[in-house]
Amino acid sequence: MKDTAVRWCGSRLDVGEGPRWVDGRLVLVDIMAGALYETDGDRPAPLRRLHRLEVPLGAAAPVAGAPGTWIVAAGRGIALLDRSGELDWLARPAKGGRAPRRMNDGVCDPFGRFWAGCTAWDTTPGAGALFRVDTDGTVTEVLDGLTTPNGPAFSPDGALLYLADSHHRVVYRHPVDPVTGELGERSAFLAFDLGAPDGMTVDVDGNLWVALWGCGEVRQFTPDGVLKAVLTVPVPQVTAPCLGGPGGRRLFVTTAGYGRGDDATDGSGEVFAFDVLTPGASAAAFRPLARGGAGGPG
Repeated sequence: MKDTAVRWCGSRLDVGEGPRWVDGRLVLVDIMAGALYETDGDRPAPLRRLHRLEVPLGAAAPVAGAPGTWIVAAGRGIALLDRSGELDWLARPAKGGRAPRRMNDGVCDPFGRFWAGCTAWDTTPGAGALFRVDTDGTVTEVLDGLTTPNGPAFSPDGALLYLADSHHRVVYRHPVDPVTGELGERSAFLAFDLGAPDGMTVDVDGNLWVALWGCGEVRQFTPDGVLKAVLTVPVPQVTAPCLGGPGGRRLFVTTAGYGRGDDATDGSGEVFAFDVLTPGASAAAFRPLARGGAGGPG
Protein backbone atom coordinates (compact mmCIF):
# COMPACT_ATOMS: atom_id res chain seq x y z
CA MET A 1 0.00 0.00 0.00
CA LYS A 2 1.31 3.43 -0.97
CA ASP A 3 0.54 5.71 1.97
CA THR A 4 1.52 8.95 0.20
CA ALA A 5 -1.41 11.12 -0.83
CA VAL A 6 -1.66 12.31 -4.44
CA ARG A 7 -3.51 15.58 -5.15
CA TRP A 8 -6.01 14.36 -7.71
CA CYS A 9 -8.05 17.19 -9.20
CA GLY A 10 -6.50 20.54 -8.31
CA SER A 11 -9.97 22.01 -7.75
CA ARG A 12 -10.80 23.53 -4.37
CA LEU A 13 -14.29 22.71 -3.09
CA ASP A 14 -16.05 24.34 -0.16
CA VAL A 15 -17.24 21.04 1.30
CA GLY A 16 -16.30 18.17 -0.99
CA GLU A 17 -18.28 15.06 0.04
CA GLY A 18 -20.04 11.89 -1.03
CA PRO A 19 -17.43 10.38 -3.41
CA ARG A 20 -18.78 7.37 -5.31
CA TRP A 21 -17.27 5.13 -7.99
CA VAL A 22 -19.88 5.04 -10.77
CA ASP A 23 -19.45 3.62 -14.29
CA GLY A 24 -15.68 3.90 -14.27
CA ARG A 25 -15.47 7.44 -12.93
CA LEU A 26 -15.38 9.25 -9.62
CA VAL A 27 -18.52 11.24 -8.78
CA LEU A 28 -18.73 13.64 -5.81
CA VAL A 29 -20.60 16.68 -4.49
CA ASP A 30 -19.79 20.11 -3.15
CA ILE A 31 -22.51 20.36 -0.53
CA MET A 32 -23.08 24.08 -0.05
CA ALA A 33 -22.53 24.88 -3.73
CA GLY A 34 -25.23 22.34 -4.65
CA ALA A 35 -22.88 20.92 -7.29
CA LEU A 36 -22.39 17.40 -8.64
CA TYR A 37 -19.03 16.65 -10.27
CA GLU A 38 -17.24 13.80 -11.99
CA THR A 39 -13.59 13.11 -12.78
CA ASP A 40 -11.36 10.34 -14.10
CA GLY A 41 -10.06 7.60 -11.85
CA ASP A 42 -7.08 6.30 -13.78
CA ARG A 43 -4.99 9.49 -13.67
CA PRO A 44 -5.34 12.95 -12.07
CA ALA A 45 -7.73 15.15 -14.03
CA PRO A 46 -9.86 18.27 -13.52
CA LEU A 47 -13.37 18.05 -12.15
CA ARG A 48 -16.24 18.29 -14.64
CA ARG A 49 -19.51 19.71 -13.34
CA LEU A 50 -22.60 17.65 -14.12
CA HIS A 51 -25.28 19.68 -12.32
CA ARG A 52 -25.69 22.76 -10.15
CA LEU A 53 -28.74 22.93 -7.87
CA GLU A 54 -30.17 25.95 -6.08
CA VAL A 55 -30.14 24.07 -2.76
CA PRO A 56 -27.36 22.28 -0.85
CA LEU A 57 -26.57 18.83 -2.26
CA GLY A 58 -25.69 16.31 0.44
CA ALA A 59 -25.31 13.14 -1.63
CA ALA A 60 -26.10 11.49 -4.96
CA ALA A 61 -26.39 7.85 -6.06
CA PRO A 62 -26.99 6.40 -9.54
CA VAL A 63 -30.39 5.09 -10.59
CA ALA A 64 -30.37 1.61 -12.13
CA GLY A 65 -31.51 1.42 -15.74
CA ALA A 66 -31.48 5.20 -16.17
CA PRO A 67 -28.02 6.44 -17.14
CA GLY A 68 -27.52 10.07 -16.18
CA THR A 69 -30.29 10.00 -13.56
CA TRP A 70 -29.50 10.29 -9.84
CA ILE A 71 -31.31 10.00 -6.56
CA VAL A 72 -30.19 12.92 -4.42
CA ALA A 73 -30.40 14.15 -0.85
CA ALA A 74 -30.78 17.87 -1.47
CA GLY A 75 -32.11 20.88 0.39
CA ARG A 76 -34.79 19.58 2.71
CA GLY A 77 -35.71 16.51 0.71
CA ILE A 78 -34.97 13.56 -1.53
CA ALA A 79 -35.51 13.68 -5.29
CA LEU A 80 -34.72 12.11 -8.63
CA LEU A 81 -32.42 14.31 -10.71
CA ASP A 82 -32.60 13.73 -14.47
CA ARG A 83 -30.14 14.51 -17.26
CA SER A 84 -31.66 17.94 -17.84
CA GLY A 85 -31.27 18.93 -14.20
CA GLU A 86 -34.97 18.65 -13.36
CA LEU A 87 -35.85 17.45 -9.84
CA ASP A 88 -38.75 15.07 -9.18
CA TRP A 89 -39.26 15.27 -5.42
CA LEU A 90 -40.11 12.05 -3.59
CA ALA A 91 -40.51 13.79 -0.22
CA ARG A 92 -39.14 16.66 1.84
CA PRO A 93 -38.73 14.98 5.24
CA ALA A 94 -36.29 17.55 6.62
CA LYS A 95 -39.03 20.20 6.62
CA GLY A 96 -40.13 19.14 10.08
CA GLY A 97 -38.20 18.93 13.31
CA ARG A 98 -37.23 21.15 16.23
CA ALA A 99 -34.86 23.32 14.19
CA PRO A 100 -34.32 24.24 10.52
CA ARG A 101 -32.66 21.25 8.84
CA ARG A 102 -31.00 20.18 5.61
CA MET A 103 -30.25 16.82 4.05
CA ASN A 104 -26.72 15.48 4.41
CA ASP A 105 -24.84 12.29 3.49
CA GLY A 106 -26.51 9.32 1.81
CA VAL A 107 -25.85 6.02 0.03
CA CYS A 108 -27.64 3.03 -1.52
CA ASP A 109 -27.55 -0.41 0.05
CA PRO A 110 -26.90 -3.59 -2.01
CA PHE A 111 -30.67 -4.18 -2.29
CA GLY A 112 -31.36 -0.91 -4.12
CA ARG A 113 -32.68 1.22 -1.26
CA PHE A 114 -31.38 4.75 -0.64
CA TRP A 115 -30.51 5.93 2.88
CA ALA A 116 -29.84 9.56 3.78
CA GLY A 117 -29.53 11.63 6.93
CA CYS A 118 -30.46 15.18 7.80
CA THR A 119 -28.98 17.59 10.32
CA ALA A 120 -29.96 20.93 11.82
CA TRP A 121 -28.25 23.94 10.29
CA ASP A 122 -27.05 24.93 13.77
CA THR A 123 -26.35 21.28 14.79
CA THR A 124 -29.05 21.36 17.47
CA PRO A 125 -28.42 18.16 19.48
CA GLY A 126 -30.89 15.41 18.64
CA ALA A 127 -32.52 17.28 15.74
CA GLY A 128 -31.08 15.01 13.04
CA ALA A 129 -32.58 11.86 11.57
CA LEU A 130 -31.96 9.02 9.11
CA PHE A 131 -34.39 8.19 6.29
CA ARG A 132 -34.80 5.15 4.04
CA VAL A 133 -36.15 5.34 0.51
CA ASP A 134 -37.62 2.01 -0.55
CA THR A 135 -37.68 0.94 -4.20
CA ASP A 136 -41.34 2.03 -4.53
CA GLY A 137 -40.28 5.60 -3.65
CA THR A 138 -41.67 5.52 -0.11
CA VAL A 139 -39.60 7.64 2.30
CA THR A 140 -39.53 6.48 5.93
CA GLU A 141 -37.83 7.99 8.96
CA VAL A 142 -35.94 5.06 10.52
CA LEU A 143 -33.87 6.82 13.22
CA ASP A 144 -34.35 10.06 15.12
CA GLY A 145 -32.49 11.76 17.96
CA LEU A 146 -29.28 12.01 15.93
CA THR A 147 -27.26 15.21 15.68
CA THR A 148 -24.99 14.99 12.62
CA PRO A 149 -25.58 11.67 10.84
CA ASN A 150 -22.84 10.95 8.34
CA GLY A 151 -21.32 8.30 6.14
CA PRO A 152 -23.97 5.64 6.01
CA ALA A 153 -22.12 2.56 4.75
CA PHE A 154 -23.09 -1.09 4.37
CA SER A 155 -21.27 -4.37 4.72
CA PRO A 156 -20.83 -6.15 1.35
CA ASP A 157 -23.85 -8.39 1.98
CA GLY A 158 -25.99 -5.48 3.19
CA ALA A 159 -26.58 -7.12 6.57
CA LEU A 160 -24.94 -4.31 8.57
CA LEU A 161 -25.36 -0.55 8.48
CA TYR A 162 -22.59 1.69 9.79
CA LEU A 163 -23.67 5.22 10.73
CA ALA A 164 -21.55 7.99 12.21
CA ASP A 165 -22.91 10.72 14.46
CA SER A 166 -20.08 13.16 13.91
CA HIS A 167 -21.14 15.52 16.69
CA HIS A 168 -20.74 12.76 19.27
CA ARG A 169 -17.60 11.25 17.64
CA VAL A 170 -19.13 7.78 17.45
CA VAL A 171 -19.86 5.19 14.76
CA TYR A 172 -22.88 2.97 15.36
CA ARG A 173 -23.64 -0.40 13.80
CA HIS A 174 -27.11 -1.82 13.09
CA PRO A 175 -28.18 -5.19 11.72
CA VAL A 176 -30.44 -4.76 8.66
CA ASP A 177 -33.30 -7.00 7.55
CA PRO A 178 -32.50 -7.69 3.87
CA VAL A 179 -36.15 -7.94 2.84
CA THR A 180 -37.78 -5.05 4.70
CA GLY A 181 -34.81 -2.79 5.46
CA GLU A 182 -35.84 -2.66 9.11
CA LEU A 183 -32.99 -1.92 11.51
CA GLY A 184 -32.12 -4.05 14.51
CA GLU A 185 -30.74 -2.81 17.80
CA ARG A 186 -27.79 -0.51 17.42
CA SER A 187 -24.42 -0.88 19.10
CA ALA A 188 -21.56 1.59 19.45
CA PHE A 189 -18.89 0.24 17.10
CA LEU A 190 -16.18 2.93 17.29
CA ALA A 191 -15.55 6.02 19.43
CA PHE A 192 -12.92 8.71 18.86
CA ASP A 193 -11.16 11.14 21.16
CA LEU A 194 -9.51 13.14 18.37
CA GLY A 195 -11.24 13.87 15.10
CA ALA A 196 -14.89 13.37 14.24
CA PRO A 197 -15.97 10.43 12.06
CA ASP A 198 -17.47 11.72 8.82
CA GLY A 199 -17.88 9.82 5.54
CA MET A 200 -17.23 6.07 5.42
CA THR A 201 -16.95 3.18 2.98
CA VAL A 202 -16.53 -0.60 3.22
CA ASP A 203 -14.14 -2.73 1.14
CA VAL A 204 -14.82 -6.21 -0.25
CA ASP A 205 -13.40 -7.85 2.90
CA GLY A 206 -15.81 -5.92 5.12
CA ASN A 207 -13.22 -3.51 6.50
CA LEU A 208 -14.60 -0.08 7.36
CA TRP A 209 -12.75 3.04 6.16
CA VAL A 210 -13.53 6.16 8.21
CA ALA A 211 -12.65 9.78 7.33
CA LEU A 212 -11.76 11.77 10.44
CA TRP A 213 -12.62 15.46 10.23
CA GLY A 214 -10.22 17.62 12.19
CA CYS A 215 -7.17 15.38 12.28
CA GLY A 216 -6.37 14.71 8.61
CA GLU A 217 -6.71 10.93 8.63
CA VAL A 218 -8.57 8.04 7.08
CA ARG A 219 -8.53 4.92 9.25
CA GLN A 220 -9.29 1.33 8.24
CA PHE A 221 -10.92 -1.00 10.79
CA THR A 222 -11.60 -4.72 10.58
CA PRO A 223 -15.20 -5.98 10.96
CA ASP A 224 -14.28 -6.62 14.61
CA GLY A 225 -13.33 -2.98 15.14
CA VAL A 226 -9.55 -3.49 15.19
CA LEU A 227 -7.48 -0.65 13.71
CA LYS A 228 -5.77 -1.99 10.60
CA ALA A 229 -4.30 1.05 8.81
CA VAL A 230 -3.99 4.83 9.10
CA LEU A 231 -3.58 7.05 6.03
CA THR A 232 -2.48 10.64 6.57
CA VAL A 233 -4.08 13.32 4.42
CA PRO A 234 -2.12 16.60 4.33
CA VAL A 235 -5.18 18.71 5.25
CA PRO A 236 -7.23 18.62 8.46
CA GLN A 237 -10.81 18.66 7.18
CA VAL A 238 -11.16 15.18 5.70
CA THR A 239 -14.74 14.40 4.74
CA ALA A 240 -15.18 11.03 2.99
CA PRO A 241 -13.39 8.07 1.35
CA CYS A 242 -14.31 6.03 -1.71
CA LEU A 243 -12.71 2.95 -3.28
CA GLY A 244 -12.50 2.78 -7.06
CA GLY A 245 -10.05 3.27 -9.88
CA PRO A 246 -8.03 0.43 -11.44
CA GLY A 247 -9.07 -2.83 -9.81
CA GLY A 248 -11.00 -0.90 -7.17
CA ARG A 249 -7.77 -0.40 -5.23
CA ARG A 250 -7.56 3.37 -5.28
CA LEU A 251 -8.86 5.20 -2.23
CA PHE A 252 -10.17 8.65 -3.13
CA VAL A 253 -10.61 11.12 -0.28
CA THR A 254 -12.64 14.33 -0.37
CA THR A 255 -11.83 17.31 1.85
CA ALA A 256 -13.27 20.72 2.73
CA GLY A 257 -11.80 24.14 2.08
CA TYR A 258 -14.48 25.80 4.24
CA GLY A 259 -12.94 28.02 6.91
CA ARG A 260 -9.37 27.46 5.73
CA GLY A 261 -8.90 30.89 4.16
CA ASP A 262 -8.72 31.85 0.52
CA ASP A 263 -4.93 31.76 0.53
CA ALA A 264 -4.53 28.23 1.92
CA THR A 265 -2.05 26.28 -0.22
CA ASP A 266 -2.12 22.91 1.55
CA GLY A 267 -4.78 21.47 -0.75
CA SER A 268 -7.76 21.99 1.54
CA GLY A 269 -10.92 21.33 -0.46
CA GLU A 270 -9.17 19.13 -3.01
CA VAL A 271 -9.53 15.41 -3.71
CA PHE A 272 -6.62 13.16 -2.72
CA ALA A 273 -5.88 9.56 -3.70
CA PHE A 274 -3.97 6.60 -2.24
CA ASP A 275 -3.28 3.15 -3.69
CA VAL A 276 -4.38 0.45 -1.23
CA LEU A 277 -4.36 -3.34 -1.06
CA THR A 278 -8.00 -4.29 -0.56
CA PRO A 279 -10.44 -3.22 -3.30
CA GLY A 280 -13.92 -1.84 -3.05
CA ALA A 281 -16.97 -2.26 -5.26
CA SER A 282 -18.73 0.26 -7.47
CA ALA A 283 -21.44 2.33 -5.82
CA ALA A 284 -24.73 0.51 -5.36
CA ALA A 285 -27.60 1.97 -7.39
CA PHE A 286 -31.15 2.89 -6.48
CA ARG A 287 -33.53 0.40 -8.08
CA PRO A 288 -36.91 2.08 -8.43
CA LEU A 289 -40.15 0.33 -9.14
CA ALA A 290 -42.56 2.12 -11.48
CA ARG A 291 -44.25 5.03 -9.75
CA GLY A 292 -47.50 6.72 -10.54
CA GLY A 293 -47.90 10.47 -10.17
CA ALA A 294 -45.31 13.19 -9.99
CA GLY A 295 -43.79 12.51 -6.60
CA GLY A 296 -43.85 13.99 -3.15
CA PRO A 297 -45.04 17.33 -1.82
CA GLY A 298 -43.66 20.57 -3.18
